[in-house]
Amino acid sequence: MQNNKEVILKVEHLCQYFKMGPTYELKAVDDFNIELGKGEVFGLVGESGCGKTTTGRTIIKLYDATSGNVYYKGQRIVAGIRSYKDKIKSEKKRVEDEIEKLREEEKLGDSGAKEKIKTLKHELSKEIAAQKENIKLAKIDQKKCDKIYSAKLVSQLKAELKEKREQTSNQEEIEKLEKDYALKIQIAKKERLVNEIQMIFQDPIASLDPRMTVREIIAEGLIIKGIKDKEYIDERVCEALEKVGLVREHANRYPHEFSGGQRQRIGVARSVIMNPSVIIADEPVSALDVSIQAQVINLLNEVRNELGLTIMFIAHDLSVIKYFSDRIGVMYFGKLVELATSDELFAHPLHPYTRSLLSAIPLPDPVYEKKRKRIVYNPIAEHDYSKEQPSMREITEGHFIMCNTEEFNKYKKQLEAEKK
Repeated sequence: MQNNKEVILKVEHLCQYFKMGPTYELKAVDDFNIELGKGEVFGLVGESGCGKTTTGRTIIKLYDATSGNVYYKGQRIVAGIRSYKDKIKSEKKRVEDEIEKLREEEKLGDSGAKEKIKTLKHELSKEIAAQKENIKLAKIDQKKCDKIYSAKLVSQLKAELKEKREQTSNQEEIEKLEKDYALKIQIAKKERLVNEIQMIFQDPIASLDPRMTVREIIAEGLIIKGIKDKEYIDERVCEALEKVGLVREHANRYPHEFSGGQRQRIGVARSVIMNPSVIIADEPVSALDVSIQAQVINLLNEVRNELGLTIMFIAHDLSVIKYFSDRIGVMYFGKLVELATSDELFAHPLHPYTRSLLSAIPLPDPVYEKKRKRIVYNPIAEHDYSKEQPSMREITEGHFIMCNTEEFNKYKKQLEAEKK
């Protein structure tokens, strides 16, 4: 599931399970894998409740992942430990079963059984030690990646300051350098790696504090970073407002004084003021009128091109997704079932669920609407996984689908027939 661009965000076997009582777990996200290239817009689509928002919130660490990893620019920022614990349990069970068989063989006179048991126990202890080390490293990356990142930034800034000091003998310049770098180092100490990833929330009013002015809302991230210069903060807030099509005078107003589209623009400004590399846009236009949707989408496009942002665009409106995204992933019940470029997915949808979603898109054409037939997706009727479980497979370059071998061959023939 790679693309040709530099990979900036890699999600690997991400799982997010929620306990629903003493014995039942809801698998909101189950084995989710994706790689996002620099400057790419990746659309994640699916019906309500399929796990799209949970995926975004887990990536940005609003939820602790059950298992799996998220890497930002090669550094692990999210690490779940369930898979390592499960591996220990499964290995223990396997070894116990094998030892029980070997003990039966020993009773029947097998002289080599005792040595085999000893070897199995030794291998088990090595495997358990390895998995415990994985758990330890995962906990360090999950909890301390921000400290490691800030320490790295501070070290780099101190090295820069030392190098520049050595290059000048003017005392005034040295004092100015030290003053400038003291502020940079102070900010770097409070820098967090996850600040590089920002989120635009679905509801433009619920995500804005009604007791805070627009200036306070947008500037909150800068203040948390340790910036105290009021003039600098005001200037950055005004820049962010103008970038999203608002004016400086809006800074002293409250969220209830704005329309839905303007509130969403404030949400975008709050995200871009932190100079992120990745934005997770969680259905940013679903609560807006069609004309306002177009304005917000065009705004995101402008901001993306200006700042070189990578965007994960979460939505259930396929028309919006097609217009805005480079690649599209289709999600069903916590799993990614199909992934392809925007043009490829709309031209050659293969998974029955993708076809069902596309058949639900209404068009402003009364004649077409009278003839349009909805495709109903029934996973029990469509798939038989009793013999072989499905996995994500590449059917053509860049086009992946969740299927088993039998389905893969069927989809391959179907795709060849469509392209003739």
